[in-house]
Amino acid sequence: MLVPIILWVTSAIFSLGLLGLSYIWTRYNAGKPWKTRIDKDYRPKVSIIVPTYNESKVIDYKLKNLARLDYPRNLTQMIVIDSKSADCTLEKVETFAKNHPEMNLDILVENERLGKSSALNKALKKCNGDIVIISDADCFWPSDILNKTLPYLADPTVGAISGPKKLLNSESSSATRNEESYLMSMNMMKLGESKSSSTLLFEGGFSAYKKEVFESFDPYGTGSDDSGTVIRLMEKGFRAIMIQEGEFFTVFPESWRGRYNMKVRRASQLISVMEKHAALLSKNQTKIGKTVAAKNILLYLVSPLLFLLFLTTTVYLMIQFPMLLLIMLVFLIPRANTYLIEAILNYIILAYALFSNLSGKKFVMWEISEDRTLLQPGILAEKGLI
Repeated sequence: MLVPIILWVTSAIFSLGLLGLSYIWTRYNAGKPWKTRIDKDYRPKVSIIVPTYNESKVIDYKLKNLARLDYPRNLTQMIVIDSKSADCTLEKVETFAKNHPEMNLDILVENERLGKSSALNKALKKCNGDIVIISDADCFWPSDILNKTLPYLADPTVGAISGPKKLLNSESSSATRNEESYLMSMNMMKLGESKSSSTLLFEGGFSAYKKEVFESFDPYGTGSDDSGTVIRLMEKGFRAIMIQEGEFFTVFPESWRGRYNMKVRRASQLISVMEKHAALLSKNQTKIGKTVAAKNILLYLVSPLLFLLFLTTTVYLMIQFPMLLLIMLVFLIPRANTYLIEAILNYIILAYALFSNLSGKKFVMWEISEDRTLLQPGILAEKGLI
């Protein structure tokens, strides 16, 4: 019985234990002050790219949201690039541009759908701003987001910034409540990583890059246009940071099935991102954030497999020693049960994505999910987003 016990303890330490230590370490760093030059007078010219594919349900809201931005029009270029939508997305964008000439809105159209990163790279060639900013069509910004966040890019060591995702429908279902809890933990961890050096995880809802420090989105073909782009920045020695002032708003699927589908796709992307970070780290080609990279590589590539071993040995030992079933009482502890359920769910999803990637299974990386129908003008107006 000694071998199963050793495996159980070891797998617990390097899965749930490592996750807990990571949380404690990043939470400690999140409470520290920024060691970053912040220039509130920094006013660069910006190019904002919105990629679209069958976004007719939300594109009007998105354009109205961008029209509210409190940033000089003469310093703002806006680009919508459409990847051969089969609905009336393009027509709505063209009508909006015609009715709002002051928006300086450029419209690009792809003849075939090649994926989000391909669309962004095509739009990148048309950008004339010093800062290139990406926002998904279903994500909405407070009007002062640029004034609050761009000053962080005045620091010469910072190559990109991102913000935390906030849910507009966090109380709609158990699935959205759990996702909100997960996001709070992840945002705190990304903040801690950012303050210590750099974070590996970015969000497509709001991410801004210095045009001079990168050549393309997702240059290594990870499938992630945001976190995949950060890889090259860290390879060059530039920090990618998440800042609290960059929060943006969106809705999330209310069903557990919808949540699962979104998280599996994202997990597949992040595994590819971590594999590339691991390759660069092994060759000593990462110039910044090596500790953060090593931690995330363990959490995303090693810990999920050890967690499966932990589950297997737990079941075996419970059969041998029924008294161990008392461990399940931990799920009755308020808040602790939420964190445990999320940890278990995410490790299982990561393990599934790992095996799927190894088997060559491909996930659709840019598709319309059920959350688009949840966006209503009332909830956006209540938050002052349109």
